[in-house]
Amino acid sequence: MAMSSRHGLPTAESHRSRRRARPRPRVAGGAIGTLALSTVLAPTSALASTGSLPVVGEASEAPDATPTSVPVIDLDSTGLYRAAEATARTAQDLETDAASQEADRAAREEAAAFKKAEEKRKAEEARKAAAERAAEAAASRSSGRADLATASSPGTGSGVIGFLRAQLGKAYVMGATGPGAYDCSGLVQAAYRTVGVNLPRTSQAQSSAVTPVPLGSLQPGDLIFWGGQGSAYHVAVYVGGGKYIDAANPSKGVVEQNLNDWPPDFAGRV
Repeated sequence: MAMSSRHGLPTAESHRSRRRARPRPRVAGGAIGTLALSTVLAPTSALASTGSLPVVGEASEAPDATPTSVPVIDLDSTGLYRAAEATARTAQDLETDAASQEADRAAREEAAAFKKAEEKRKAEEARKAAAERAAEAAASRSSGRADLATASSPGTGSGVIGFLRAQLGKAYVMGATGPGAYDCSGLVQAAYRTVGVNLPRTSQAQSSAVTPVPLGSLQPGDLIFWGGQGSAYHVAVYVGGGKYIDAANPSKGVVEQNLNDWPPDFAGRV
């Protein structure tokens, strides 16, 4: 060290030389330097406590200090707040959709239950109506049998057999129901109408409307058929004594005939 004082004291020049020779701390440039500078400048507590920013060059000489507060992060500036808000809206929309779907499901189940109950009610009404019709038909058949007993009595001149005897000699005309001409089923229908029994129009239908009886157990007023039950092609009325009356054909008209001359296939009782 150069000494320019007489007393061996360092001069001003020597002080300047030593300052130039003292190594100064360096701060890296670019992104690393910026990050280091931001780290030093970030804590607001240092500015609040000292009133001035710390010197960068003397950072290594400053005592370590622990920040007294956590930096506040602005959520809105980072987009986190908006993302949370959007998530909340999505969750609310999903909840609303789920509630709507549950309401629709409940409505469909209620409609299905109502439809099932309605179908059950209608089926029960139909069953009751069928039972009532069957009871009425049974009552009508019972009444018809009582009337047939009167109609079969000789010399009464009324009822089924009396009506049939009054039609003897009239013409046979296909589809005719009287009073001047008849076909086979038209004559039978007209005869039973006189005692309040309504039979179907055709021989096929009439053969399905009776209760089958053995040919050996015939009673006056029973119907006799040619063909099968439900498919009969001719019908007549047994009048007793082995005879029947029918509208036979165009050449015979309404006649009384012997049962043995053309035996029927089966018989039925109204």
